[in-house]
Amino acid sequence: MRMMSMNMRMLKEWVGDPVFVARIAVTDGMADDAVTKLTDAGHEVNLEPNELNGYDAVVIRSATKMTAEAISAAPSLQVIGRAGVGIDNIDLDAATKAGILVCNTPGSSTQSVVELTIGHLLASTRHIPTADRDLRSGNWTKKSLRGTELSGKRIGFIGFGRIAQGVARIVKEMGMEIHAFDPYLPLHVAEEHNCNLHGEVNDVFGLCTHIAIHCNLTDETHHLVNSDTLAMMPGIGMDGVACGNHLVNCARGGIVDEEAVFNALQTGILTSAALDVFEIEPAVDNPLIMHPNFHGTPHIGAATKEAQARIGEEMATLLIDYFEGRVPRSAINQRELR
Repeated sequence: MRMMSMNMRMLKEWVGDPVFVARIAVTDGMADDAVTKLTDAGHEVNLEPNELNGYDAVVIRSATKMTAEAISAAPSLQVIGRAGVGIDNIDLDAATKAGILVCNTPGSSTQSVVELTIGHLLASTRHIPTADRDLRSGNWTKKSLRGTELSGKRIGFIGFGRIAQGVARIVKEMGMEIHAFDPYLPLHVAEEHNCNLHGEVNDVFGLCTHIAIHCNLTDETHHLVNSDTLAMMPGIGMDGVACGNHLVNCARGGIVDEEAVFNALQTGILTSAALDVFEIEPAVDNPLIMHPNFHGTPHIGAATKEAQARIGEEMATLLIDYFEGRVPRSAINQRELR
């Protein structure tokens, strides 16, 4: 890990004790209270940096890409803080080789993403986006918008971490049967949530009419949802109702093959698809968006006032811990930097 050079910047005196003044760049915004917490601790925060050279830490969200090139152009960086969960926009190998600590805020946005996932599930099965479009067009399409209930259906989670578990608690109370594919999940965790854990992803698609994506984007999960897996979905709930097949992704873009989803909507294999994340963002020219059985949101899973406050508070704490000599609790590559 890069050592903080005491001659690279002045030290401030706080009750006689020297405190390192870190220069922190924030590229994608930060809650005001979090900025205040950092400045009260004696650090400098720039919310509109032109470049990262000369900064000790950078706080990013999903928009900023910390590529190998970006990392090499900022030789003074000691910490990359991901205000959120996914770190696929950070070249972790390049950061580790450069001696830069990478940390994220894994728990702060959980509730917000849970609630958005539930919203997309309900919107899909009750045709809420279609009904709204029809009303705005002056059409009263009550007779053609007969939906289905979540109760009596099987939902399959691809990845069963904090967010999926939160969604599972809610939909179980609504009468859904819980299934999951997560090769890294201990069996006892699945049992605690009355979740049927499967060893093959195809088993989940073959059983479930509703699929919710909650895994990380890796080489292993890229386009895990594709034409083959979608074709396995049964279209009929365990209650015998022809409810169709529904897909929700509030995890990371790229896990879902969007061309395959478009084709599945066209052919009727999928009844609905709802995405909060896309392989290429902004997704303004994505043909999937114009499909009548698709609805989406522009990567707003963590975009609540409550989540942003928690994320900012956690990130500020992580950075203060680091610059005061403590290891941040969500340090991702700490072991590799030893």
